[in-house]
Amino acid sequence: MSFLSPLRRPWAVTVLGVLLGLAGLLTTALTTPAARAASLVQVSSFGTNPGNLAMHAYRPDGLQSGRPLVVLLHGCTQNASGYFTSSGWRKYADQWGFALVLPQTSSANNASSCFNWFETGDTTRGAGEAASIRAMVAYAVANYGTDPARIYVSGLSAGGAMSAVMLATYPDVFAAGSIAAGLAYRCASSLTQASSCQYGATSKTPQQWGDLVRNACAGCAGPYPRVAIWHGLSDYTVVPANGTQLRDQWTNVRGVSQTPTSTQSLTGGTSLQVYGDDDVRLYQITGMGHGLPIDPGSAADQCGTTAAYFLDTICSAYHDARFFGLDGGQTTPPTSTPTPTPTPATCVYASNYAHTTAGRAYQSGGNTYANGSNDAMGLWNTFVTHTLRQTGPNYWVLADGQC
Repeated sequence: MSFLSPLRRPWAVTVLGVLLGLAGLLTTALTTPAARAASLVQVSSFGTNPGNLAMHAYRPDGLQSGRPLVVLLHGCTQNASGYFTSSGWRKYADQWGFALVLPQTSSANNASSCFNWFETGDTTRGAGEAASIRAMVAYAVANYGTDPARIYVSGLSAGGAMSAVMLATYPDVFAAGSIAAGLAYRCASSLTQASSCQYGATSKTPQQWGDLVRNACAGCAGPYPRVAIWHGLSDYTVVPANGTQLRDQWTNVRGVSQTPTSTQSLTGGTSLQVYGDDDVRLYQITGMGHGLPIDPGSAADQCGTTAAYFLDTICSAYHDARFFGLDGGQTTPPTSTPTPTPTPATCVYASNYAHTTAGRAYQSGGNTYANGSNDAMGLWNTFVTHTLRQTGPNYWVLADGQC
């Protein structure tokens, strides 16, 4: 005997079908993995690769074409994955919508997995590691729809020095860049010279530093990229003089004075000096050693995860992303405080020792630096002599042959 009359059977079949369908959907939901969020992926083939580098990339979910790109260069002993995890850049890529490319070197290229920022074969346009990084950018433009007018580069230590390489050799590719605990372009062209640059000051004028960049791309007419420089004042791996040398190099290339147009105090013991019309920024962090500034937390201007060489002071990625204009807002620093009107220029010629005892300079690690500008003056002794020019209250600049 049937439990269903012939007249009611079609309705029952329909209900049964719905129940079976729901059961099927439930089974599918339980057995099918949820769609994965965007993650860092390796690109196996990106074009010519004379520098023997690996390419890793991150594109936020739903990223449209025509969006910016930031190239991130890790430091020695690091890799792309670790830099992606700890630097804080992923937060802003997701929030403001841009792609990341993370080149990675290895011990096959350098025993400490450093980018070879000091080897001429890797720091020349069209050659070595510089050419490999350029190929990754070209891949992103062709395959991700990256806006070729909004490409940026940022790096730490050897990666910071390699960022300077990319800005110098491909100024027609990068709109701006950031260099953390890095070194000026062509400060060194051999491993021996690299050590000298890292641990001591190099005696060059801003014009000489600038010429090194201009000679890196003879056919490039400019304009050259804007640059942000980050340096810990207790960095004994890449001494702070390298930060001021980078300042000298890129202010000269941008054609602006080495005297800041504004100054500002930020969190984490950070001072910011702005040069020209926000052409160059120099962030100096009191008490910070060698590493990338981060600031773990959930606030808008906090980012990153502490790890070796990721130091809890200030979120450099936030400030760099805004400097690059990736937030869609103004690139000029907020609430900057104009530097007081300089006093009439005063020039003093004396030994490094005399300059420090008179309060025009200070010594750190056996080297001498001008007060205010932190211009590198060489060894702290009575034999090395320089001319310093005062351009503001307790602000002195190296002025050999200029007074």
